[in-house]
Amino acid sequence: MANSPSAKKRAIQAEKRRSHNASLRSMVRTYIKNVVKAIDAKDLEKARTAYTAAVPVIDRMADKGIIHKNKAARHKSRLNAHIKRSAKPLPDGLMLRKNRPSAGFFMPANQQP
Repeated sequence: MANSPSAKKRAIQAEKRRSHNASLRSMVRTYIKNVVKAIDAKDLEKARTAYTAAVPVIDRMADKGIIHKNKAARHKSRLNAHIKRSAKPLPDGLMLRKNRPSAGFFMPANQQP
């Protein structure tokens, strides 16, 4: 436990900052989940709208240091790739793997988990 007044103040500030950052991280996750839900529902227009809303939020959190800039780029890239894949039909005999909405790996339909 902090003993000096300055250490006590820093502990209070750190807790306040931690709870604020947790709220911002949760907001980013919510925006990402909205895109994934729209993709899973095969609603392409809603997915594009959700993606358009999510990109500035993801970028803002990367600028603030809430998430790393490479993680932000990775999220945007994978979500956009998934939306593009959803727009065109898959070849016969292939389907997207279930339970991995943002991974986007293909597998034969007879090997469904």
